[in-house]
Amino acid sequence: MKKPLFAFFGTPGFGVHVLSALESHGLIPALVVTAPDKPRGRGRILSPSPVKTWALERGIEVVTPATLKDPSFIAELSNTDWDVFIVAAYGKLIPRALLTMPRGGALNIHPSLLPKLRGPSPARSAILSDMRETGVSIMQMSEEMDKGPVIAQARIEIAPEEWPPKGALLEELLATEGGTLLAETLPEWLKGDIKAEPQEESAATDTKKFIDEDARINLTGDPRKEFLKIQAFDESPRAHFFAHDASGKQIRVNILEAELRDSSLILTKVVPEGKREMSWEEFLRSGAKV
Repeated sequence: MKKPLFAFFGTPGFGVHVLSALESHGLIPALVVTAPDKPRGRGRILSPSPVKTWALERGIEVVTPATLKDPSFIAELSNTDWDVFIVAAYGKLIPRALLTMPRGGALNIHPSLLPKLRGPSPARSAILSDMRETGVSIMQMSEEMDKGPVIAQARIEIAPEEWPPKGALLEELLATEGGTLLAETLPEWLKGDIKAEPQEESAATDTKKFIDEDARINLTGDPRKEFLKIQAFDESPRAHFFAHDASGKQIRVNILEAELRDSSLILTKVVPEGKREMSWEEFLRSGAKV
């Protein structure tokens, strides 16, 4: 069977891991659709998305529409006889005009066992819920977020000694598993040999987009609950608490590393506001008051 002609819609690192898994199976998108460049870092320098960087390194055409409802963008896309669209963490709803454009429709890689953990933060929500068994779903997209019928799923269970992982690590694991599952499933889907199964609405659960306050750690709270939060919030938002430095000024302290030891929460690496990374012991020696 010839390689499918497909466009890929995605933006953050999750999409890069999916693309790399597809690439390892010989599947390369003819076009990548991603978010416009945004200011990033302390210097607020205009920078491409991780997915755009991945595509440009391979000479793949990239488009960055401000909106997918732009008639000129839709018209340009319709000039190609697509087999399928692949979507992984694109970040915006895909309009119906695009969902029905390819002969194989649009497939989404979602890092949970749908209908569990729909929405924008399934991997980190799995960690916060202490959900050691999770997985990935390949879903035929509909106009409603994460409610389309499922064409394939794969379960993963993290070993007890490796649980809970960092949020970014779990996302990478699920993205890679999703890309591999898609590569295995896509030929049968395009041949019409797979039937999409509707999700069980009564079993659905939702996740939310986290804000900075969600990642605030209570150092005197339940040790396991707070440790789960530290592991889940390892990027943005970042696990943190507030303290006072030696001069009495309130500062934010980001937590880089922690562990559970004899049912106690032990911080090991932190970054105080305006300072470099340091050990917890060094932070306490600085005269800071927690």
